[in-house]
Amino acid sequence: MTIIPVQPGEPRRPDGPRDPGDAWVVAESGERYWGRFGAAGVLAFDPERGVLLQHRVGWSHFGGTWGIPGGALHEGESARDGALREAQEEAGIPDGALRARFASVLDLRIWSYTTVVADVVSSFEPVISDPESLALEWVPVDQVDQRPLHPGFGAAWPALHALLSVRPAVVVDAANVVGSVPDGWWKDRVGAAERLRERLSTWTARGVVAPGLGVGADLWYPPVSMVVEGAAREIADAVDERVEIVRASGAGDDAIVSETRRLRDGGFSVTAVTSDRGLRARLEELGAQVQSSGWLLERLG
Repeated sequence: MTIIPVQPGEPRRPDGPRDPGDAWVVAESGERYWGRFGAAGVLAFDPERGVLLQHRVGWSHFGGTWGIPGGALHEGESARDGALREAQEEAGIPDGALRARFASVLDLRIWSYTTVVADVVSSFEPVISDPESLALEWVPVDQVDQRPLHPGFGAAWPALHALLSVRPAVVVDAANVVGSVPDGWWKDRVGAAERLRERLSTWTARGVVAPGLGVGADLWYPPVSMVVEGAAREIADAVDERVEIVRASGAGDDAIVSETRRLRDGGFSVTAVTSDRGLRARLEELGAQVQSSGWLLERLG
């Protein structure tokens, strides 16, 4: 593997400072891949308008083809953060307009490319905000393969297309999870619930690798419903929009069943977390996959 930095005069982001990640990685066979630390891009999905595609300028790699906004990662930057940053830089996507759902990784060992599929949660019109785009268009899903696609995106599109209908979500029985570890939680139930909330926020933000949350993707960023009861209902709402605090007005088990049913009816595939056998049976009747509290705690690390 050889690293070739951007050369003077090479048309790469002339409007800003050069980042150490802006370099070509060259394989022994001679193929060149953009991004010293790998690269990432966003496939923005709007159920009504389709997916956002970028018509690549002629001087870019595979210029003239259609792909997704993306580019080289910065050193130490996560693929999710880098993909969203690049989407903002290349398509003018506003803050908060997208919510990452899953990521698919092409790992060539010497280099990797991560496609982050993100749902549009606030409608926007893309804006060509750097010189790498000839056009930005919302393309209906069934018309994507009619465009001359970037070879990498074209190879990935069938699998990505199939996953657009997969929507995992997680419902957590907070009392059961907190109560499974004898760490003094009974002295401060609100504090124990807050600690679990923060761990769940970190878990879903960095990407989840877990059975039961969908197939075909390398990482999922599922929304989490954390159901609290009793004194723990005094917990503050999560800052991270991916973790929602659901306060049980009555029995906690009934609130967990109700939240699972709501998500199921909304088209989500639900993984519920509890070690309560009676509750497990009720949740499985709704079609949810049920995992134990230990399963979750192991993944929270």
